[in-house]
Amino acid sequence: MKNLARFLMTILFLAAIHPLSAQIKINVPKKLEKEANRRLNKKTDQAIDKTFDKMEKDVDETVSGKNADKDKEKKDATVKEEPESNQKTEVKTESNAVVSATGQPQEVTPALTWAKYDFVPGTEIIFEDDFRGETNGEFPSRWDITKGTVEMAQLGDDMVVYFRKTNANAPEAILPYLKNRAEDYLPDEFTVEFDCYFYGKKIENNTYYLFFYDAKNQMKIMSPSKPIRVEYNSVTYDHVGDKYPGQDEMKPIAGWRHVAISFNKRVIKGYLDDTRLVNIPNIEFNPTGIMLSVANVGGVNKPFIKNVRIAKGALPLYDKFLVDGKFVTTGIKFDVNKATIKPESMGTINYVVKMMADHPELKFSVEGHTDSDGEEASNQKLSEARANAVLQTLVKLGISADRLTSKGHGESKPMVGNDSPEGKAQNRRVEFVKF
Repeated sequence: MKNLARFLMTILFLAAIHPLSAQIKINVPKKLEKEANRRLNKKTDQAIDKTFDKMEKDVDETVSGKNADKDKEKKDATVKEEPESNQKTEVKTESNAVVSATGQPQEVTPALTWAKYDFVPGTEIIFEDDFRGETNGEFPSRWDITKGTVEMAQLGDDMVVYFRKTNANAPEAILPYLKNRAEDYLPDEFTVEFDCYFYGKKIENNTYYLFFYDAKNQMKIMSPSKPIRVEYNSVTYDHVGDKYPGQDEMKPIAGWRHVAISFNKRVIKGYLDDTRLVNIPNIEFNPTGIMLSVANVGGVNKPFIKNVRIAKGALPLYDKFLVDGKFVTTGIKFDVNKATIKPESMGTINYVVKMMADHPELKFSVEGHTDSDGEEASNQKLSEARANAVLQTLVKLGISADRLTSKGHGESKPMVGNDSPEGKAQNRRVEFVKF
C-alpha cells in the first residue's frame, strides 16, 4: 500500500509541474533519476550499516562470553571449575612455574606423574625454614656454617639460600642452628625435604649434598658417613641409586626440583620430584644431624635451595586413626595463602586413597587448619578452601563423595604455639576425622 501511494503522488507531482517545466526547461526526468539514486543509495547504506552493526554485536558478545556454547557436553573437559571460595584447588602435576637466575619467570613442563608417589613425611616437625622474612645479602638467620660463603638472595618472589662458595669435600656446609644441635637430634625415623635449583643444560648444573651429621657441633658423637648426592638427573648414596627415568641427560628439567629423603632405622629412601631413586635396606651408621652443601663450580652457575623441613616419623597414619579416631598430617602442603595443593603432597594423599580403598567402611571429615599469621577471617576462609581442595582431589582419585565432608577451623585450634616456624608449620595441617 505504501508503494502504491508513493506512485500516485509521483504521477500527480509530474502532472502539476509539467506546464512549468516546459517554461523554465527543467530536466524533470534527470532530476527524478538523481533523487531516486540518492534515496536508493541511502537505503543501501542503511542496510549495510545494519548488517555491520549486527556483526559487531556478535563479535562483542563472543568476546564477552555471552555467546558461549551452553551445551555442557561440548565444554572442554580440561577446564576445571573454581569452588565457591574462588580459591584454586587443582594439584599441580604437569608443570612447575619457576624463575631464572636473573629472577625472570619462565614456565617449564616436565612430564611428572605423581600418581604412584609414596613418600609420606614425618608428622612431628623438628626444623622448618622457608626463608621468608630473611634479608637479601645476609646469612640465613636460623643456620650455622662450617666454612665457605653462603648468603640469602632474591630469586623471583622467593628468598633463597645462595651457596656462593663451598667445597662439599671439606665439607663446607650449612647446618640448622638448633638449641640441641650438639646432641643427636635425629630420631630412628625421620624425613628431610628441600627444594634445589637446576639449569637447562648439563654443564651448567651443580651437585647438592645432604650429610647426616654436624661436623661443627657434634664432634664427640657424630658418625661420619657418605652424603646423599643430588644431581640434576639422579639421587645416590655412596654410588648406590638411580637416574631419573625417561629424561634426556643433555636436557635437564630446568627450575626447582623437590628432594625428599626418608630414614627408618637402617632403611634409607630418596626421591627426586615424583620418583624414588634410592632404596637401601641397611645403612651402617647412625644419623645424628644434617648439613647441606654444594659442589660449586667456580660460582658461574648459581646454586640455590629453599623450603627445608626435617620431621620426626611416627606411627603409620592408619595406626594413629585406630588409636585416636582420626589422624593428623602436615604432609599436605599448599601454596602460600592459597588452596592450591603442592605436588609433593601426593604421597600423603595417595596413602589416604589406598587406606580408604582397603577399608570401605571409613568415612572422613577433612578438616583444614592454619597458623595465626594474617587476619582471622581470611584464615577461616582459607582453611575451608584447603579442606575442600583435599576432598575434591580424593573424589577425583576415586573416593565416593558420600564418604567425605569438609570443614575449616582457621587458626582457632592450634596444636602448639605459633611463636616459632616449627610451631606454625605444625599448625598448618589437615586432619581426617572419622564420622
